[in-house]
Amino acid sequence: MNLKSILDEALIVTEEAAAFIRSQAGKVTAEDVISKSRNSLVSYVDKTAEEILVKGLSKILPKAGFITEEGTVAQHTSEYTWVIDPLDGTTNFLQQIPIYSVSVGLVYEGRIVLGIVSDVEQKETFYAWKGGGAWCNGEKISVSNRTDVQDAVVATGFPYSSRDVLPQLTAVFEYFLKNARGIRRLGSAAIDLAYVACGRFDVYYETTLNPWDIAGGIILVEEAGGHVSDFSGNSEMMENGQVIAGPGPIHQAVEGHIRSIFGT
Repeated sequence: MNLKSILDEALIVTEEAAAFIRSQAGKVTAEDVISKSRNSLVSYVDKTAEEILVKGLSKILPKAGFITEEGTVAQHTSEYTWVIDPLDGTTNFLQQIPIYSVSVGLVYEGRIVLGIVSDVEQKETFYAWKGGGAWCNGEKISVSNRTDVQDAVVATGFPYSSRDVLPQLTAVFEYFLKNARGIRRLGSAAIDLAYVACGRFDVYYETTLNPWDIAGGIILVEEAGGHVSDFSGNSEMMENGQVIAGPGPIHQAVEGHIRSIFGT
């Protein structure tokens, strides 16, 4: 099936989920929130948005499987699999911090071939398909042309569940504090990757991520001319939850530094 045709239909479904999330901003009460863990919250908004996505995407590819954050379904196939995060940045949403997204990725035989990240409150939709480039609201986008870490604005996130790697991550963070132009932590991995794809961020790194956090954004960066790898320089981001993303020269420098600290 034509990837662009699949994308066009998936964009409509993604916007439906984003519109629902926008309609619920500021309306969720404490009684609506369930704590999955100390640093992981969920509400009816996440679950309903996921149901919208699963229902709509199932009509596009009826035999496709799903990997979802809230576990609406656990169906898998050997061909197509949708990997979706209905609300990436739930804590931001609940705190009324307007930085959260809907992330949709399509995997075909183990490779990401399509990605969508909807920055809900900014009403910016980033999307890409294999061989088709990366786009935002109809305009083609590309990674930044910066080549030196000292000129880079760096994005990252904090792995609350991986205390064992805190010393290494602290060392990486210290390196950027001393050498980069600035560091940002938005609270949505999908938006971080989208912002690398359009050049707002020069590099993004994080660990202990889930497939649904990054599936939509990885192909955005790749199709925008950037490089994406895990901390070992391999392409197993979805498997081990590690990501380094950015334009080639900066990605290479950051990857080398992180590898030296983590010993990979």
